[in-house]
Amino acid sequence: MLEAEGRVAMVSGAARGIGRAVVLKLLASGFSVSAGVRDRHGLPASNRLFAHRYDAEDPASADAWAAATADRFGRIDAVVAAAGINPMARLLDRDDTALDALWAVNVKGPKHLVRAAWPHLVASGSGRVAILASLSGKRVANENMGYAASKFAAVALAHAIRREGWDHGIRATAICPGFVDTDMTAHVTRHPREQMSRPEDIAALIETVLRLPAHAVVAELLVNCRLEPML
Repeated sequence: MLEAEGRVAMVSGAARGIGRAVVLKLLASGFSVSAGVRDRHGLPASNRLFAHRYDAEDPASADAWAAATADRFGRIDAVVAAAGINPMARLLDRDDTALDALWAVNVKGPKHLVRAAWPHLVASGSGRVAILASLSGKRVANENMGYAASKFAAVALAHAIRREGWDHGIRATAICPGFVDTDMTAHVTRHPREQMSRPEDIAALIETVLRLPAHAVVAELLVNCRLEPML
């Protein structure tokens, strides 16, 4: 396993939910963390934590955040793309506003972020990327076609990153949870919240894949809180 101490991870969507849990887990394990947020509310004070404003829909925001992170810590070893949205975008909807937003945040956002951090991940020699996808990126289980399509694309993005970065020591994993007890699943009533996965559990898995050696990469990590055929 790679040592956490001395390594620097960028985490988007860091103010709440899985992103915030990842920040806390990485700090506890010894990482220095650059948190991409719109509002720092709720993040702890630490000399190993750097908060920077980040807007997943703005490529320039990713560039500015990566540059500021490198200035603050001198390196970037890992990227955790946890920012995401899930507005409803049905197959037969005439208005593609929600679909466009899903694509901008869930697919292009992580792509721009990894691109901005790429030279530093290469320089690290052991760069790691975790793309927060979803089990919705492995099967279509409800009418939100747009969300599923964006998460299928997020899984493909993780595979592309791993392929492109392999010879540079970069490894990437698509993290695919089912229901997680966060604000994003507040509308879900068909599965008890107490039986959903916890953000802290997903964070522990992400911390693990960021520290796995180059010869033990996990391409996709499927995490479920209920029984589904093949998942």
